[in-house]
Amino acid sequence: MREMVEYIAKALATNPEAVEVSEETRGNRTVLRLKVSDDDKGKVIGRGGRVAQSIRALIRVAAVKHRTRAVLEID
Repeated sequence: MREMVEYIAKALATNPEAVEVSEETRGNRTVLRLKVSDDDKGKVIGRGGRVAQSIRALIRVAAVKHRTRAVLEID
């Protein structure tokens, strides 16, 4: 899941070198933290949060395959 989020964020970002994704597991829950440069936050979040919600939906589908839950936090 981490690789998928990183791939999507780098494709959206103007500065892909600044994209960082960290993964933390708490029980059966995975927390993915996405860090991008300040200039790219708007692109990753999208108008009205549509892009971020789409990424979260993809993560939920991937998490079901791994029988876990996943949450995306954007910093």
